[in-house]
Amino acid sequence: MVPCVALAKRGECVLRRAELGVASHQTSMKYVYLLKSLSHPDKRYVGSTAGLQARLAQHNDGRVPHTSKYMPWEIHVALRFRDDKRAEDFERYLKSGSGHAFAKRHLW
Repeated sequence: MVPCVALAKRGECVLRRAELGVASHQTSMKYVYLLKSLSHPDKRYVGSTAGLQARLAQHNDGRVPHTSKYMPWEIHVALRFRDDKRAEDFERYLKSGSGHAFAKRHLW
């Protein structure tokens, strides 16, 4: 089993709760994800969603105007949050100046 990243203490984890052997009582989980373009390696995108694979398919089908020019995309990092508000706050942070620096140091 692969351990979670250090953020797991606060409820964020890349692995599913079932993989960790923990029962899940919540049905709503939100992902914050970082995408990297395969055709333009210098292009990156940060977003959030409740359905990670479906959202990636939307990006790769050209249904997201902001990312359609740089298809195809791959998930570089995905963090799952139990709390939707924390996910939204973290996504907003990653899109800020200091969040860009944090992501560059720790996630890209």
